[in-house]
Amino acid sequence: MKLLSRKSITAATAVAVLGGLSIAAVPSQAASPAHHKATAAPTLTARQLAKLPLTDRHLTKHEKANLAIVLRDYYVAEGSHIDVPTFVNSFTKDGVFNDMVPGVAYRGKALGTVLPYMKSLFSNVHRDLKRITVNGDTVSIELSIDGTFDGQLQTPAGVLKGNGNKVAAPTADFWYLKNGKVTTFNCFVGYSKMYSDMGVNFDWASAVNKH
Repeated sequence: MKLLSRKSITAATAVAVLGGLSIAAVPSQAASPAHHKATAAPTLTARQLAKLPLTDRHLTKHEKANLAIVLRDYYVAEGSHIDVPTFVNSFTKDGVFNDMVPGVAYRGKALGTVLPYMKSLFSNVHRDLKRITVNGDTVSIELSIDGTFDGQLQTPAGVLKGNGNKVAAPTADFWYLKNGKVTTFNCFVGYSKMYSDMGVNFDWASAVNKH
């Protein structure tokens, strides 16, 4: 891991480099029911709902529909079967995906650029959903972004090549929907943990010595 261990790389720079990694794939329990064409309304059966880590299982029909849309978006972002049009079309015309930690926003066609980029870093990326809370038009999820660092990442110090390290980044996602479409998707990724799993150690001494 020589490239990112250079003293020129600070924690702030490292976080900025990975702006855009917050899209991953849904775990196996939510994969199948969510895979529909963009024009089809996804649905969830009682059996499928029973397998999900819901904080409250007394969901209204409207809440179930919103949850199905969110799970479909995770599914079509999975490395083995990316479907960019379906993901992009799930958002409203002015919908936005905010990668909150680095402060990066994606709108319109840019929404689709994140998916292939994520696959280029972690080809088998998926999400392990820990807890799901549905409240009307808001879906809140505690999860872990898991995968293998087998791609490559362009950094200020050069290209960081994958080393096969396993990644498990704690994440919190907040989806806001209206009339069956996503208006806002706010994602908070534990980038420090993600970098550590990739084998990157921040050089805090270098940052301190600059002041």
